[in-house]
Amino acid sequence: MASNKHGDWKDFDNYEEYRYVLAIAILSAFYTGLQTWRQVYELSTAREILSRHKTAMIDFFGDQIVAYLLISAASSAVPLTNRMREGADNIFTDSSASAISMEFFAFFSLSLSSLISGYKLSNQTYI
Repeated sequence: MASNKHGDWKDFDNYEEYRYVLAIAILSAFYTGLQTWRQVYELSTAREILSRHKTAMIDFFGDQIVAYLLISAASSAVPLTNRMREGADNIFTDSSASAISMEFFAFFSLSLSSLISGYKLSNQTYI
């Protein structure tokens, strides 16, 4: 999305929906990067950074929040892109549609992760 600059009206900076898509994509990449780093660290050192209960809570709520933000960002940009495509179907609208489809894909991936982390959280013992 950030490279989608083709001059005049075909510049993603001109549309706040596209800036929102980019901001949430950056945030979700940061979140999943931190989660990946934490899990690789725990697997390689065989030590936990946080307790299992806290980790399960962070995983579940983090996945839920980031998944919601991803679907929100993608949903906000779809109507704008559809209106633009009615007038002119060009590289700008194709690039925008591609970025939006990646947001939907990221949402589906994180929603699956959220289901798994919800299952892990529900199987925790609290005694």
